[in-house]
Amino acid sequence: SQVCSLVWDPYEKELLSSHGFSENQLCLWKYPSMVKVKELTGHTARVLQTAISPCGTMVCSAGADETLRFWKVFEPVKKSTTKSARSVNTFARMNLR
Repeated sequence: SQVCSLVWDPYEKELLSSHGFSENQLCLWKYPSMVKVKELTGHTARVLQTAISPCGTMVCSAGADETLRFWKVFEPVKKSTTKSARSVNTFARMNLR
């Protein structure tokens, strides 16, 4: 199906993909094996966009069905990590090659 957006969780090494036709779902994948961990359904039309919360644990998806859905997808950062580490922009910490 059509991939509409991707969200990366660097702490658990998971990737969330949102899709359009035909299932209109979000899929959580474990990296690097790319095994599907979970499938999130609820939109009745394609998912247009996703955004991750400042704390990094929730994702908001906007669908062509004119709804916003909030999903608790990622686990909170373990206590050994600094308190503000999750709130830093994910892309600022990623090494893009």
